[in-house]
Amino acid sequence: MIGIIGAMPIEVEGLKAKMQNPSVQKFAGLEFCQGLLSGVECVVAHCNPGKVNAALCTQLMINHYQPRLIINSGIAGGIGKDIHIGDLVISSAVVQHDMDTSPLGDRKGYLSGIGLIEIPAAEHLVTLLSRTAPEVYKGSVHVGIIATGDQFICNGEKLQELHRNFGALACEMEGAAIGHVCHVNGLDFVVLRTISDNADDDAKMDYATFAPIAAQRGIELLCRVLPKLN
Repeated sequence: MIGIIGAMPIEVEGLKAKMQNPSVQKFAGLEFCQGLLSGVECVVAHCNPGKVNAALCTQLMINHYQPRLIINSGIAGGIGKDIHIGDLVISSAVVQHDMDTSPLGDRKGYLSGIGLIEIPAAEHLVTLLSRTAPEVYKGSVHVGIIATGDQFICNGEKLQELHRNFGALACEMEGAAIGHVCHVNGLDFVVLRTISDNADDDAKMDYATFAPIAAQRGIELLCRVLPKLN
């Protein structure tokens, strides 16, 4: 079974609508929909925004469904002049940009317990998705670091900070929490983010305009790639 997690309804409802023989269960207030997508057994969940919600959903999915890998698909703000609305960023690794114990001598983003800043995504998933994505995306496909924090970023200075500290190409609110839980459970994962805005002062306007389109691109890619993962 393959697990798929999205933060918001627009990121998963399209998948659930395509699912054959769906069955739904609820745990801790979260809904998990199991069935066939593109002929592949999957479980899909909408976790709600934020790192705690994402981590909770991921662990519940692992405990109750034992997926062999988890894909986090959704939308994000792009970072850098080469990242444009409509592009796709695939995680080579994820970081928690708001984790900061630097007053204790650690580097920003350092995660106590696992001893990492960058949590690496599964290389075979990154390679497969980066090869398949051009079939769906008219924009560019990038592989790089995705930064996660409990903030909706709409500030140019903050963007520069994320790029300077982590080399991030996109910022969002769930991916690194999902990656963290997968890492400690020994599970392969990857994060896909279609760019809906540039996380700057115009982010609110761009997000409202492009988020539904961006989310649909991610859904199309997943339906295309799932049989190749089976």
